[in-house]
Amino acid sequence: MEIITGAGEWAQPAAGAANDWVEQLKVPDLSVGTYCIPAGGSDDQSPHTEDEIYVVTRGRARIVAASGAAEVGPGAVIFVPAGEEHRFVDITEDLALLVMFGPAYGSRGSSRA
Repeated sequence: MEIITGAGEWAQPAAGAANDWVEQLKVPDLSVGTYCIPAGGSDDQSPHTEDEIYVVTRGRARIVAASGAAEVGPGAVIFVPAGEEHRFVDITEDLALLVMFGPAYGSRGSSRA
């Protein structure tokens, strides 16, 4: 067992950064991290080579993906299959996301949060 401290908690991105990605756990079949985007910020991620689940822990935005779009806020759980183009837009409140990748982030080749 492992307690993952800080997962899903808001953190201000470094000065000049559009967003912040921190991986907090990585094992071969799973990784867990936190992705934060400030209100009015931009999401510059590319499609991932792994399946992904987002849990919104703070903030409000709209997610736009090849398969559709939706408004999201605290408690929303979003599944994005490997390879699907997606991004968060219209970020109206500082956005904090608990992110889970299966298998582990980057384990299937090149990907970027």
